[in-house]
Amino acid sequence: MASDAYRFLIPLMILGGLAAFFSLPVLAGILFLLAVFTAFFFRNPERRIPGAPGLVVSPADGKVVKIARRADGEQTLSIFLSIFDIHINRSPIDGVLEDLLYKRGKFKVAFDEEASRVNEQNILTISGGGVRLVVKQVAGMIARRVICWKKPGEPVRRGEVIGLIRFGSRVDVVVPEGVRILVKVGDRVKGGASVIGECV
Repeated sequence: MASDAYRFLIPLMILGGLAAFFSLPVLAGILFLLAVFTAFFFRNPERRIPGAPGLVVSPADGKVVKIARRADGEQTLSIFLSIFDIHINRSPIDGVLEDLLYKRGKFKVAFDEEASRVNEQNILTISGGGVRLVVKQVAGMIARRVICWKKPGEPVRRGEVIGLIRFGSRVDVVVPEGVRILVKVGDRVKGGASVIGECV
């Protein structure tokens, strides 16, 4: 479970215990159910990370909702995370976090095409193995906090946990022309475990 869970989980458990102590069973039940959901939401399962060279893995769990190619050859792959998906984010490649930019913005629903452009987000630039890509942690209508636990200049490993988005969101990956996308719109992917591209 992600460490961020405890700031929500502990107060819910304490309040639930107090409600039970003062014979308020309905309130206690609601609080304990919220605590269970919080633990479920912040789960952080072990993942088997593919080890072959040149692979790009998914930075998040969810559904691929968009794949778009720009005129310069760059491709953007968008993954929508429902409230039931795991919201831990992982590095797609081995490398170094070159840059981390926080961009204030709106809170449109995460599956909206405009969300990637106008919503609040963290923009991470990661470089390694001859590949330079961008990961965007995009807030949604419910998700109002994007968190990156890495700092610019720090190394990252493929599949390593690097951040979190709270309560429903979107993650975009922008890859250069030299990466072949291996998934399609509608596919479900797992952060760190699903291969979404390979260097060619």
